[in-house]
Amino acid sequence: MRRRTLLTGIAGTVGALAAGGASPAAADPRRRVLHVRPGDSVQAAVDAVDGPGRTIVVHPGTYREVVNIPADARDLTLLGAGRDPRDTVIVHDNANGTQKPDGSGTYGTAGSATFTSAAPGLTVRGLTIANDWLRADHPEITGTQAVAAYVTGDRSHFERVRFLGHQDTLFADTTVLDAFDRQYYRDCHVEGDVDFVFGRARAVLERCHLHTLDRDVDFKPEGMVFAPATARANPYGFLAVRCRITSGAEDGAYKIARPWVPSYETTAWPSLVVRDSRLGPGIDAVAPYTDMRAAHPWQTMRFREYANSGPGAVTSVPENRPKLTPAEAASHTRGTYLGDWRPYERRA
Repeated sequence: MRRRTLLTGIAGTVGALAAGGASPAAADPRRRVLHVRPGDSVQAAVDAVDGPGRTIVVHPGTYREVVNIPADARDLTLLGAGRDPRDTVIVHDNANGTQKPDGSGTYGTAGSATFTSAAPGLTVRGLTIANDWLRADHPEITGTQAVAAYVTGDRSHFERVRFLGHQDTLFADTTVLDAFDRQYYRDCHVEGDVDFVFGRARAVLERCHLHTLDRDVDFKPEGMVFAPATARANPYGFLAVRCRITSGAEDGAYKIARPWVPSYETTAWPSLVVRDSRLGPGIDAVAPYTDMRAAHPWQTMRFREYANSGPGAVTSVPENRPKLTPAEAASHTRGTYLGDWRPYERRA
């Protein structure tokens, strides 16, 4: 396993821009806009945010750093300035088991994230967020979760964003255990191998591309796409609608999901609905769900499908593929999940 060439392939472009005299992050006080160019720091721009409703424009390049958006940066917008999300990349390489430089221990799963946000009203568009830590490069580390984005905070909106990682790529979570923070992902690309969309947020993924990676392992399944950890009191967890699941692995190597019941919230009742989506042959159509722990069998969870297509959606063993009725499907929509927040009605 090697680092993705897409993360290193634009290094020459970055170097050329930097050599041309990249200016530091600059603010336009009239428009409350900060610009970040190669050689600058995205985090420095975040730290310069002095009020709600600010915008940070990140120009094409690779920014190898950890970015943390605090809760008080309300209604922040982060925009990639390139024509393609591949043009602007924020990337780092910490894992759960990576030792912190100060010797205080390891980062843990959430702490490994390249991008962290607790800000309500966050909008991110048109860039790539990646964690390029690789298991093969660190055989001494057993905590192999390496998060690209750890997102909490209500009304978090991602559009045309690429999330790249392996295990635990996108951690869609909530600020506190009893919060029902809402997140909306539209036209995004998320790829990974084990539990690479996970957490307890009320999250809608619309028209997203979910891509499973090939792993050099001799066991099946190679991984799972989703691992929701929805609070029991939350009526809605993850909703994937009009998405597609593709795979770089062999046919049937992946499961759609397994339930995550964290040790710190043993009352969790994971919820996932996948509807109106195309499931490629990489999904095990006969048994598309599995357990994370025997004490919490997937059959007791809120896992449902509706009107899916593709070879991974073929139903040969009905009891292994719980379905919504048409009446039930009417309540599993982006509008129901997101309530009075309607980011899908906005136009860039």
